[in-house]
Amino acid sequence: MFRKNKLAMLVSEFLGTGALTMTVLALTHSQLSLPYFVATAAGLTLILMTIALGAISGAVFNPALTIGLWTVRKLKSLQAVSYIIAQFAGAAAAWYLFVYFTKLEDVKNSGAYDARILVAEVVGTFLFSFSIAAAVYQRLSIGLKGLMVGGGLMMGALVASLGSSGVLNPAVAMSLHQWGWGTYVLGPVLG
Repeated sequence: MFRKNKLAMLVSEFLGTGALTMTVLALTHSQLSLPYFVATAAGLTLILMTIALGAISGAVFNPALTIGLWTVRKLKSLQAVSYIIAQFAGAAAAWYLFVYFTKLEDVKNSGAYDARILVAEVVGTFLFSFSIAAAVYQRLSIGLKGLMVGGGLMMGALVASLGSSGVLNPAVAMSLHQWGWGTYVLGPVLG
């Protein structure tokens, strides 16, 4: 399992998820923390990471999408579990780096269930997943695929931000301390 190319895939997922998480953390704790700016920055980051790392790992960067790819048998079980571990590790590393840079670590969340948050995350992740499926189905070049994926994340996050934080990614939600099994984990998986 851990030959050179397999390790490169895991490092790719770690770095991509970490970069996405760091971007979202930086924007949500800045003066530009409006949903439009956060969604735009996340979308642009995903475009860049997809173009840079897509040929290595497929540029999944999201545990919910990893589960989706596993359910349709595009990823093997061991590969899916390894991706999820790498994605959460990348998000955790981004959180600790963020705390090191900013000294902001007192961000708390109750994690309480709210149906509105769940539905918003489901709808947003569905739109995001739909754009990914369209890019893959049409067999676009890596640049166009990156634009579709990043644009899809931006669209999904903006729509989801009407009722939630618009995270659409359980690993990023963990680092944002927006953790809730029934909302920010289950919502993206269902979407």
